[in-house]
Amino acid sequence: MEPQNHTHSSEFFLLSLSDDPHLQPLLFGLLLSMYLVTLLGNLLIILAVSSDSHLHTPMYFFLSNLSLADISISTTTVPKMLVNLQTHNKSITYAGCLTQVMLFPLFACLESLLLTVMAYDRLVAICHPLYYLVIMNPRLCGFLVLLSFSISLLASQLHYLMMSQLTFCADVEIPHFFCELSQLLSLACSDTSINIILMYLIGTILAGIPFSGILYSYSQILSSILRISSSGGRYKAFSTCGSHLSVVCLLYGTGLGVYLSSAVSSSSRRGAVVSMMYTVFTPMLNPFIYSLRNRDIKHALWRIISRVG
Repeated sequence: MEPQNHTHSSEFFLLSLSDDPHLQPLLFGLLLSMYLVTLLGNLLIILAVSSDSHLHTPMYFFLSNLSLADISISTTTVPKMLVNLQTHNKSITYAGCLTQVMLFPLFACLESLLLTVMAYDRLVAICHPLYYLVIMNPRLCGFLVLLSFSISLLASQLHYLMMSQLTFCADVEIPHFFCELSQLLSLACSDTSINIILMYLIGTILAGIPFSGILYSYSQILSSILRISSSGGRYKAFSTCGSHLSVVCLLYGTGLGVYLSSAVSSSSRRGAVVSMMYTVFTPMLNPFIYSLRNRDIKHALWRIISRVG
């Protein structure tokens, strides 16, 4: 079979989560419900932060940007899954696949970097409370978000360049529910050795550095909390980190689960199901974690609901 460069109107075929026609309506309903909950929950967080002056602080500014990243991650993958389930058509165009290859790492990397910035924000709030508003001024907050987006955009462009250099044989079936670069590299007809090395290098840097930053921040936070004499003061200080720590554990825990499942199991369908955790479940759960554990967010949401009612 002759290699064919899929840079023009070509199609790939995505793996469905299930080939059982009786299960597909159930999957469609479940995914649609989860996607709508993700949109609603994260949009409410953004609306609450933007409409309540009490929430115009660095922590909630970063939280609203995190919610925007969560919406974007889900929107990159879930709508195409829903269309394919509804139409019983597994195809995706080259342009659509390239778009997913670019946008998914952009928003996934942005979420990881924003969580690192939020960890630094908690470090300053707990370890240097008297200088918090001086250090975390609006200019620095805006710069940190812009820097996070710029780094994520660079990673996205590198993924785009690697994808655009690949050649594929006809009728490529991707064993995933969205176009992921690692899956495409394994299906390419051209030599991908340099691309694979580059992909792992970028992934290690963009996952390792933010995670190291989060670990460092929490080591400093823990050291500062242990120096507080009263147990009530310790609890109050640590409670401000509870939601962020939960989201960090959820994101990196599911990411580790995806990596381990791909290393241990050769089943592509099982790997796709596990990948659902960080593409669908995590963006959906983040608003619940922050709203249920945060009194300010709950009060702001109730004010919005009462105003609408």
